[in-house]
Amino acid sequence: MVNQYETVFIMTPVLSDEQMKETVKKFRDFITGKGGEIVLEDNWGMRKLAYPIQKKSTGFYHLMEFKVEGAVIQDYEVAFKRDERVMRFLTVKLDKHSIAYNEKKRRLKKEQQTAKA
Repeated sequence: MVNQYETVFIMTPVLSDEQMKETVKKFRDFITGKGGEIVLEDNWGMRKLAYPIQKKSTGFYHLMEFKVEGAVIQDYEVAFKRDERVMRFLTVKLDKHSIAYNEKKRRLKKEQQTAKA
């Protein structure tokens, strides 16, 4: 069964811009390679961490919202654990209310951008 998920992951701040894009592409390709569909991607950029992780106080944050078979998630998370460029990650299965909220948020953002133009 295809479910909708959201993953936020934090990459180590010592990565170059190219390495960061490469890491994001790796996980995007993982999802699409397993027959999934990327709904939304959002690069939050460099942010201060709430507490130090691996003696680092900042990290590159990235959000990915996607649809994929539930069986794929375990392998997806193992890929995160094996990648030394990723310091932390969290994958959440979205329920119908979360999906509706995210869609509404995207629609409002689009309307605001259209109003400004």
